Parts: sequence; structure tokens; C-alpha cells
Amino acid sequence: MNKTLISTFPLLKVSVAGITLSPGGVLHLISVGEIRRNVCSESNLTSPQLKNSIQAELDLEKGLEMRKRVLSGILASEETYLSHLEALLLPMKPLKAAATTSQPVLTVQQIETIFFKVPELYEIHKEFYDSLLPRVQQWSHHQRVGDLFQKQASQLGVYRAFVDNYKLAVETAEKCCQANTQFAEISESLKVRSTKECKDLTAKYSLETLLYKPVDRVTRSTLVLHDLLKHTPSSHPDYPLLQDALRISQNFLSSINEESTPRRQSMTVKKGENRQLLKDSFMVELVEGARKLRHVFLFTDLLLCAKLKKQIGGKSQQYDSKWYIPLSDLNFQTAEESEPLPIPQAPDEELDAIKIKISSLRSEIQRERRANKGSKVMERLKKKLSEQESLLLLNSPNMPLRVHNRNGKSYVFLISSDYERAEWKEVIREQQKKCFKTFSLTSMELQMLTNSCLKLQTVHQLPLTVNKDEDESTGLYGFLNVIVHSASGLKQSLNLYCTLEVDSFSIFVNKAKTRVYRYTTEPKWNEEFEIELEGSQTLRLLCYEKSYNKAKMNKEDGESTDRIMGKGQIALDPQMLQGKDWQRTVIPMNGIEVKISMKFTSREFSLKRMPPRKPMGVFGVNISTVTKRERSKVPYIVRQCLEEIERRGMEEVGIYRVSGVATDIQALKTAFDTNNKDVSVMMSEMDVNAIAGTLKLYFRELPEPLFTDELYPNFAGGIALSDSVAKESCMLNLLLSLPEPNLVTFLFLLDHLKRIAEKESVNKMSLHNLATVFGPTLLRPAEKDSKIPTNPTQPITMGDSWSLEVMSQVQVLLYFLQLETIPTPDSKRQSILFSTEV
Repeated sequence: MNKTLISTFPLLKVSVAGITLSPGGVLHLISVGEIRRNVCSESNLTSPQLKNSIQAELDLEKGLEMRKRVLSGILASEETYLSHLEALLLPMKPLKAAATTSQPVLTVQQIETIFFKVPELYEIHKEFYDSLLPRVQQWSHHQRVGDLFQKQASQLGVYRAFVDNYKLAVETAEKCCQANTQFAEISESLKVRSTKECKDLTAKYSLETLLYKPVDRVTRSTLVLHDLLKHTPSSHPDYPLLQDALRISQNFLSSINEESTPRRQSMTVKKGENRQLLKDSFMVELVEGARKLRHVFLFTDLLLCAKLKKQIGGKSQQYDSKWYIPLSDLNFQTAEESEPLPIPQAPDEELDAIKIKISSLRSEIQRERRANKGSKVMERLKKKLSEQESLLLLNSPNMPLRVHNRNGKSYVFLISSDYERAEWKEVIREQQKKCFKTFSLTSMELQMLTNSCLKLQTVHQLPLTVNKDEDESTGLYGFLNVIVHSASGLKQSLNLYCTLEVDSFSIFVNKAKTRVYRYTTEPKWNEEFEIELEGSQTLRLLCYEKSYNKAKMNKEDGESTDRIMGKGQIALDPQMLQGKDWQRTVIPMNGIEVKISMKFTSREFSLKRMPPRKPMGVFGVNISTVTKRERSKVPYIVRQCLEEIERRGMEEVGIYRVSGVATDIQALKTAFDTNNKDVSVMMSEMDVNAIAGTLKLYFRELPEPLFTDELYPNFAGGIALSDSVAKESCMLNLLLSLPEPNLVTFLFLLDHLKRIAEKESVNKMSLHNLATVFGPTLLRPAEKDSKIPTNPTQPITMGDSWSLEVMSQVQVLLYFLQLETIPTPDSKRQSILFSTEV
């Protein structure tokens, strides 16, 4: 709808494509003929407005036409599905007839088990198809079909019975094939007729493949309904019926989802034993110093590493086996037990550059989608996006998981999270308790196992945007406050602490850590953390027992010597977190329960700078006011925090990146604001991450950024210059144009951050990591001065604004961090010499 038209004539009743919009904003369906009469009779409409109305009419007709296309697609899909069910029923009748003769192929019981509920499913879908077809053939925008989908949803009980019997049906069919060659031949070449357009063509399917079709069908039912509902106006009579059908389908699917997966996760090995798939996932393997994307399958008796082959010439996907280890021969190596392993790592700035490309491509795809541009443009953008997302998934994980075959070779996977590494180790070790015999597979057995992976896999696709629904949540952007209250359920007294992880760009990152609660069965941390979210959808919590064995403190592979006692996760539901109140919940983990509270603040509110409201204190007060009052060049709070961090935090892993306890930060904030004389004593007793958090909070709450609102656009423009000489001249001139307190404070901080980066091998904080943390804090302007480009025809999402503006702020700070020296005039140099004098 044309927004300009409505905003210019707010009292005008505008008639557009199939609806009327009254001044109250109520939508009413009307006929196309009535639209044309209304448009022509409106004497106030000018020629451009008439064009807009006609265009809007065309747009709505196009939208409603999509509804017909979706239904036509459903009809085509139903026709194919019916042909699959017919192919299953075709041998059933002669098999039943032969069962009563002296030479039966199968017994009546076997036939009823294998083909259980197939006739009923065929009748349900035949009736649905026969009812839907004439309605689509006699199509109008007012045609109703919701009752048909509602009726079909009410018959899902037949699918429940089929799914419950599915495993037994497949097992019975396999045993019958082994015992009877005639049935084996029948079950390997069932003919399926093609659609009406290709009547003469037939395809051959195996019995097992066709038996899986109903299981696959029921898992896709919600997607079909969701698509149809999306193209159905909310005022259409079908809308509530389709909503009800979708609700029934979703409830049914959630009730069988966990049960239906294992039913197709097993295969029979030649000795009659059942090999079952326990877990599978895409992982990065380190092969001769190079990163390779693999699909790893954990079966009840072995671990298989496979590579997904590229599809060529329309062929179906296939896996290529890389290696396998029987679980009885597998053990996990520690850093001490293996050769030193150099892990090739992409520089942080390269990973951030990939994230920027991803955000920009997502934004471009959204604009193309709104503009209804051609599919070729969209496909090209989606291909580029998938390439960048795959590159990020391949290069981000750096945490090794080492597996060793007792017969010789070792293998290394790279994982992004301790949570996932622990998960794999737990399930493998648990299964190893049941595995005693070693074995080897013949090349034929290995090929059969690898071929079965396509059918058995539970993780079908990489977490790429192209593999997600268009309306799937992009995650939360902003700040999540989390209070870790307490834990219960421990059976013995331990030294415990918790860590918090959140995802960003489908990769999990450790964000916070509680203090160690000493020797107790009921730790009560009651610690609050503020965690920045960047498209996050999940919060993970891990509970560790602290190890004080100094001989094992330094591990080359980054694996903690502390023992994971439990782990759990919770989805970050935007609906649950949209209120201002704290949401209290319990995360269960291996018999332990951890109580937490959460509160979310979106980025648009959390990043606002507030004007100064108080004459005293230091937080939220202009830096010039504070330095003038203190008679110093650098605020006391900055000097004190940096001094304490340099005294004992230079080698702290993740200093400035890992969140400090929010209650400690607030206590220090109050102490500095009230000029508490004991603040230095307080700091010496607090966790160093809380001191780092206090410093970041001080800069974040400045009414005006350290780089000033006035100069910020110039810094953003200067960093974009391509000529290095021009860039240096521009950036240094701008820096020296800052007010004296701002400049001296920045240079004081800059020297400190460089010293932090010198310890990167220990604290894992590179110049780029530090620029990522401090860039937005030091440069982010007040909301009114934000230079995010705005264009009503090209809406920018919160994720896009982060990529466009924050990256520029990071680059500005990184530029100054990378300069070896910053030449300053004598007058400025003199000021810096006395910058710590009070």
C-alpha cells in the first residue's frame, strides 16, 4: 500500500485492491468492480493517486493469486503422494490372495503389519484431493477450502497409528525380504505412476522408501498449512479454519516428533543385531592443517565421519565415508597425551568482515523480497549469502575435540562451545559402557552404512539462512540481564561455578562466569550479568566443579580441567521476554536444577545515551565537568580501574569481553558516584571482570561519547577513505581536534589496551577483540546523531543497523590501536605528561 497517499490524506477513504481502509484503520473486503467504481467516483483523487490505487489493486490480486498457486502446489503434491500410496497398495491384494493358498509369499499377519493403515491413509487423501480439485478449478478469491484442511487435520489419528507401527513394519519387511527372495524382488521394484502430465512414465521405488513417505508427509503438514495461511487475508472466512488446522497439526507433530525420529534411525547388521543412530551433526575436522566440513554420525557401536558429496546433474545427495572408529577402540586424548597441535585461525577482523557481508546480504535479500524483484537476482544473493555463512561456520570453531583409535590414528574436530564438546563426550562414554568387542567393517558393509546415512540423519542441513523459513525469527538484538540465583540437587559438597553461553551467527560464545561457591551442596550465587545479544536465540548454562590442581592448570587445547557437573539451555523467546518484568525459570541438568531470572532490553532502547541529569557523581556526567571538578586530565574512575586491571587482570582470559557480576558493578558505580574513600579496597576484593565492566559502563553512560557527537560523522567518513596517506592525515587531525579531557583520556586508555593486547597469547584479547568491545562504547553517538541511512523504501532491521554502524565504530578504534605512535603537538604532549595528576 502506498504509505505517502495515506499520510497526505488522513481523512480520505482510500479504496485499494480488494480492501477499503477506513480512517480507523479497519480492513474490509470488497469486489474488484466496486474498487474501480470507487476509484473513478472519488473526485479528490489526482492522476498519480489513481495510478497508485490501480497498482494497489493489482498488488492485492497478485497476492490472492499466490493463494491459488499454493493450493495448486498442494494438489500436485497430493497427486504424487496418492501415487506413492497406490504403489504400496498394489502388491497388497495379490499377497493377501496368495496368503490363503498352499504357497503363501507372506502370512496374513505379516501383510497386515507391513501395510498397516495404508488403505485408510489412501482413502483420507483421495477424499481430500477429490474435494479440493473442483474448488481450485472453479477458483475465485472468495473460494473456501479451510473446511477441507480442518477435516484432514482431525483425521491425524490414523497417522498416529501408522507412526507407532512404522518401526515394526520396516523390521518385518526386512526379515521377510531375507527369508523370501520373491518378496525381496517385489519390495525392491514397486512401480509408481507419474502425474497426469506424464501418464506414460513410471518410476521404481523400494518398499522401505515408500513406507517412509507417510512419516515424511506428516512432518511437512505444518509447513504446507503455514504457507497457505500466510497468503490468506485475516478477514477471509478460511483464516480461522486454517489456524485451527495448523494448531492441531503442530500439536500432533510435537507429540510424535521425538518418537518418530528413532523409528527410522536403525539398520539391521548381518548378525541380526540392531545398529541405531544416537546422534549426528555437522562438524569441522582438522585435516593436515586444513579445515574440512564433515557430517559425523554416532551409532550404537561406532563413530562414522562422512563428507556430503556435491550434487551433480540432478542426482540425489550421497555421503562419502572418510573414516570410522568402533566405540570399543575409541578414546579421548588430552593435550598432554598428544603432540602439540597448531590450529590455523582466521584473524578476528576477517571473521567480522564475513559477518558484515552476511548482514548486508540479508538486508539486500529483504529489500529484493519487498520489491518483488526477479527470482534470478534473489537466487544470486542467496547463493552469495550461503557461501559467506558456510565460510563463517567453517572458520569460527577453535576448541579441539580429539578422538583416538587404539589401533593408531588420531582425529581432531573443532567445536565452538564447551557445551557441544561435553555433549559428544558424554553420549560416547555412556554408549561405550555397552560396547566390549572390537570389529572391522568390510568395504561393502561400510558402503551400505554410509548409504544409510541419508535416510538416518536427523540434522539435514547446515544452519544457513537459505535453509530457514522466511518468517523464522532472526533472534534478539540488545542486552539480556541474567541473574544466576542458586543450584539444588547436588549429592555432595563441591566447589562450583557457572558459565553462560549465547549464540551469534549460529555460533555459541562464552559470555559470563559466576564466582566459585566453595564446598557446598546448595550454592547461592545470586549474581547478575548483562550479556549483549547479536541475533541470539538460545541461552546455555554450564555448571562446573572447580579444580585446584595446579599441575593441570595450563592446557594447550583450551579444554578446562574443571569438571562439567551439568548443562542445560533455554530458548530466548521474544514473546516471553518482551515485558519489562524479570522472568524467573529453572534449567534442569543431569539431576541438578539451576534457578535463573532474565530480563531483555532491545538494542534500540539499551543504546540510548541520556543527557546529564545530575550535577554530582561521575556516571552520566560530562567528562569535562568531572575532570574540572577533580582538577585532573583523566577522570579518577578511569585511572583507578586501569591501575587495578594492570595489577592483576592482564592475563585474565577474556578481560573486557567476559561480563562481570552486575551487582558488583553497581556497587562500584555507587562508590565512585558518592566519592567513597574505600573504593580502592572494594576493588581489590572484587573479581577483575567487575572492574572491567565498571569502566565500560562509565564510558557507555557518558551523555556524549568520548569521540563527541560533532566529530563522529567525520571519523566514520575518514575511516572509509581508501588512500592511506589521506586517511592518516584525516584521522589524526580529527583526533587532535577532540576536547582536551577527551583526547588525554583516550590516549591514556589506548596505551592500556595496547598493553592488554601484548598478552594476547594468554588473555586471548587481540587488538581487534578490544576494538570490538570498546569501539561502540567510545564512539556510539546519541540517537539523534546516529548516521544510519534511512529510506522508507529500504527498511533497515536491527541486525542491519548493527552491521552498518557498529563495524564502522570498531574500525575507527582499531585504526588508532594499530598505529605505532600518535604524533601530537607539544602543547598536547605536555598535557599528557601530567594526565594522572590530581
